[in-house]
This record gives sequence, C-alpha cells and structure tokens, in this order.
Amino acid sequence: MSDSGRLITPALVDLYLAPDDKSEALRALAQRLVAEGRVTDLDGFLADIAAREAQAPTGLGDGIGIPHCRSAHVTRPSLAFGRSSRGLDFDAPDGLPADLVFMIAAPDGADDAHLQILASLARRLMDPEFTGALRAATDPGAVAALVNGEPTAEPAAEPPVRAADTALRLVAVTSCPTGIAHTYMAAQALEQAAARAGAQIHVETQGSAGSTPLDPAVIAAADAVIFAHDVEVRDKARFAGKPTVDVGVKAGVNRADDLVAQAAELAKAAGPTRTAPVTTASVRKDEHWGNRLRQYLMTGVSYMIPFVAAGGLLIALGFAIGGYEIASAPSVVGHFDWASQHSWAAMLFQAGKAAFGFLVPILSGYIAYAIADRAALAAGVVGGAISLTVGAGFLGGIASGLIAGFLVRWMVRWRVPRSIAGIMPVVVIPLLSVAVVGFLMFVVIGSPIASVMSGLTDWLNSLSGTNAILLGVLLGAMMAFDMGGPLNKVAYTFAAGALTTAGATPDAGSLKVMAAVMAAGMTPPLGLALATVVRGRLFTREERENGKAAWVLGASFITEGAIPFAAADPLRVIPSAIVGSMTAGGLSMAFGSTLRAPHGGIWVLPLIGSPVLYVLSIAAGTVVTAALVVLLKGLRRPAPATAVPVVDERVAVPAGV
Repeated sequence: MSDSGRLITPALVDLYLAPDDKSEALRALAQRLVAEGRVTDLDGFLADIAAREAQAPTGLGDGIGIPHCRSAHVTRPSLAFGRSSRGLDFDAPDGLPADLVFMIAAPDGADDAHLQILASLARRLMDPEFTGALRAATDPGAVAALVNGEPTAEPAAEPPVRAADTALRLVAVTSCPTGIAHTYMAAQALEQAAARAGAQIHVETQGSAGSTPLDPAVIAAADAVIFAHDVEVRDKARFAGKPTVDVGVKAGVNRADDLVAQAAELAKAAGPTRTAPVTTASVRKDEHWGNRLRQYLMTGVSYMIPFVAAGGLLIALGFAIGGYEIASAPSVVGHFDWASQHSWAAMLFQAGKAAFGFLVPILSGYIAYAIADRAALAAGVVGGAISLTVGAGFLGGIASGLIAGFLVRWMVRWRVPRSIAGIMPVVVIPLLSVAVVGFLMFVVIGSPIASVMSGLTDWLNSLSGTNAILLGVLLGAMMAFDMGGPLNKVAYTFAAGALTTAGATPDAGSLKVMAAVMAAGMTPPLGLALATVVRGRLFTREERENGKAAWVLGASFITEGAIPFAAADPLRVIPSAIVGSMTAGGLSMAFGSTLRAPHGGIWVLPLIGSPVLYVLSIAAGTVVTAALVVLLKGLRRPAPATAVPVVDERVAVPAGV
C-alpha cells in the first residue's frame, strides 16, 4: 500500500517529541500532518483540536493521550504519533502524564472504512502488549507498521473460552459525542472485564464507524445491560425489562470491572430474566431530578433547532425578496413561474412556513422521546401538533412532551399477559397515550396555556422604553453565562418560540427579542477575539490561535467559540462576556432592531431592521467584553511567597446542543 493510502506513515511518527508544553506538542504533531498534506490549515485544525480539548479531557490514563477532532481542514482520516520522554498533561483520570500521544484527525465526511481503523486502534490501546511495543520501538517505520497492522495482518483473536451455561450473560452499548475513540475503548474494556469475571458479553458500539445492532436473541438471553454512553442510546426500548447499569462512557473505560460487578449484582437481585416489555427507565445515580429534566428539555431543543434555523432563514429570505406581502401569496403549487421573482419568494416563504409548522411537534416529540424512548414519540408529536391547533405554542409543546413522556414511562411498566406484550409498544401504548394526551391538550390544559401564550405575545409587542431594554439586558446575560449551555438555550428557545407568534410587521416585539438574543450571542467570541489582538501578551499562544477562529464563530452566531477562553480562565472571562452581552442585548432593544431569521449572524444583515444601529450594538458589546477581559487579566500579579495559594480555576464550561 502506498503511503497516501495509509492511516499513519513514518513521517507522522515523532519518537522524541520535544516540547514539554502540551499546546506546543500538539502543534508539532499537527505540523507533520500539514507537511504530509493530511491537513490544509494548521491554525484552523489546531483551533478545532483546542475546542475538543475544552469540552472534556482526552487523557485515558496509563500514559495515553488521544487529542482528536473532526475538522473541515482534514483531507483524510489520519494519525500522528508522538512519544514524550517527560510526559504531557492531558488531565487523565489517574493523574499520570501521557508519554504516548495519538493525534486523531478525522474529516467532516470520514468514510466508514477509515473510521473502522480508528475504532480498531482505540480497542488496541487497551492492550498492554500493544502499548508496550510502542514504548519500546526505536524506528518510526516500525511504529507505523505496528499501528497499520503491517506487514502482516493482526493475528486472529483466540477463540473465546466457552462459558458454562450458567455464566452471566451481558449486553452493552457504548457511545461518545465524537464517536471515534472512547466508544470503542469502552467496548474493549468491558469485553476484557467480562472475560476476567467469567461472563459472556456482546457490545454494540454506536460510533462514527457505524453500528451493527445486537441480535434480538442475544438481548433476550441477556441477564443485564450496561449502557456506557454520553449521547442517547438508540432504540433503548430493545432492552426493556433488563436490569440496567447506566453510566458515562469514561466510566466504561476506567471502571469496567466495577460495571460488570454491578451488572452481576443487579442480575442476581432480579432473578430469572424477564421478557415482558417493562423498561427499567434507569437513570444515572449521580444526577438530580432537576438535571434530568434539563436533559429532557435540551434533547427536544436540540432536535428542534434545525427546523427553526431552516424555516426562519427561508421565511426571512422570502420577505427579503418579495416583501412582507409575500405572506398572503397563493400556494406555489400549480402557480409557480420560473422567471418570476415573486414566485421564488413565495416558494421560499412557504417552504420555511412548512418547516416552522414542525417546530413545536418536534420539540414536544423529542422531549417525550428523551423521557421514555421511542414508545413516547407518537404521543409527543401529536401533542405538539394539538398545541399549535389550540394556540398553546411552544409552551404547550413543552407541556405535552413532558406529559407524553412520563405517561408512557408509566405505561411501559405495566405487567401484562404474554399474549398482549408483543403489541404493547406498537399498538396499545401509542393508542392510549395519544388519546390521553389529546384529551388533556384539547380539553384540560390547552386553553389555559394558549391564554398565557396570547398574553406573552401581547406583552412582547407592547414592550418599549426601559422595559424593553431590561429584557434585552436579561437575555444578554443568559446568552453569555454558559455560552451554549442550558441558560443560553433557554434564552434562544424563548426568542425562537416567540418568533413563531410574530406578525408580518417588522416592528413586532418578538422580532426585537430575536435580534437582541442573536446580538448578545455573537458578542462573547467577538470580544475575546478582539482582546487577543489588542493585548496578545495576556493570552497563551493557543488562545491567540483560538482568537482567530473566534472572529468567524462570533460573526456566525456561534457563542461556543468563547468556550476555550472561559474554560482556561472562567473567573475573568465569563463576567466580562456577560457584561458585554448585556450591553449588546440592551442596545439592540433600545435601537428597536428587528430580526425574523433565528440564525445566521452577520451573514443575514440584509434581513435585519435598523442594520446600522444593530451592528453598532454588537460592536459596543464586543468592545466592552474585550476591555473588561484585558483589564481583569492585566490586574494579575505573581503571588508572594506568603500568599494564600490560588485555587485552580480550570473549570470546564458546558458546551451547547
């Protein structure tokens, strides 16, 4: 095989990785990828790596670090390997520095074949013989051959020892947000732990390399289930009635033996395997009820946002091309004229309106899905549609989603005769849950919620003066507080939901709210990008590189572009960002700027009412953020020998849905 077709080549191996600073070491490895034509933009790729590092540590323990990301600057899936004599700090759970560093670079559209290779590597890193060979290697070519499985294929795995019929039978699902490394490492760790415990285990890896679902017969025969995941397990209803251990994916990597032991205890306590469709509806023990409720709502919001963005932008484009009277244009079905600007504007508006029609049903449906899995989806979607019918809007959608989810969670616990069990999830539960949710939304709670929505709409449209400015200030603070986290999404959902109630006039209060929210969301990354230019010496080299990417992210209304800065210095960055966003949101409301598009940042400027004043409000918030960051960072002084030790401020800020 030519070097161009290999995952790693000798040129991508550095057996004497010299930099002791992690950011410099990552740059050295990335430069090798650039030199080999695997990465097209060094700074852009490093910014993507830094953004991934800010989300969660990539140290696995046992001296292994796996910095990785998906990036538009990667031409094909690649690995760069570095061996550090002193070790680099990747915040591993065991606290040990990493002497083996794998930089995994995956393009946005990586093909399954290469991702399977990455998955194989992730599993092999759990093998002490493999890592020992990497530490003992003296030739880059030998390392490349070892990782690529050359010159001969990997030896076939030894046939598993046939366990006794009474052995513990387990199934597991592993998944992580990126789907490249931790998914497969957790699977390997669980398989090894099960072997040590004399148990049988089958693992389904729901990663980027694709997923082969477990055989239903294997699931039916299992005594217990282990979920090691950071994203929602797909088709969780398959595991109904099984004792379940539910943890994060890193627990699957680091505490596999404990998880197998917990599963064994649960299986023993449960007795013979149950076959009735009774879901455990298990939750992680370290989560409070409030956190779980937030996750349910955020799941609905994350599925809703693409409909909001697509529908809102299409509607805005329709208005921009055809004017606000386009809202009353007849259907383009049978009336479309290819040469008519008016027809194109009507088509865009009507397509966007159709997308907006799904907004509340999708929000409601996926809130219910997050609570009780697929069985609750029908009731949730129908409840959301009824919410639109009765005028209850997005508040009604939230209510119907919660009702549907908790109702179905209760229903799936019913003990029913075996003859009925098979039709429960496809007939009985959807039938009863849709009927109950429909009754509640049509007859009981729909009208009261509709009254609240009507009052909210009237209030937004009547806002003026000080009240409008104060609302903009409040929403600005929420947008910047956690930069894509729950408060940020609450503010965005409030604005987007109100946007669906806006009239055709450009001065509607809801349009002003949407403009203020977007201005406030753009300000944190823009302000920090400006600060790295004005006082670059106050920032690390890595932060200055992140600042370059933050210009584009901020201009595109991606508040998460400020997260790497906040993660490194939260006590100075977050308050500065909040004050800057409060400034931008308040000024936007004061200037009366309007926005019908719920996304797009500066790129939808032609669709903004009072665009010059709107840009001024964003510029003011950006300057305030930058000035405060520079001021607070400039006040730092080296602590005297007798001073009280400074608390470590490296607190990660949660990223957005």
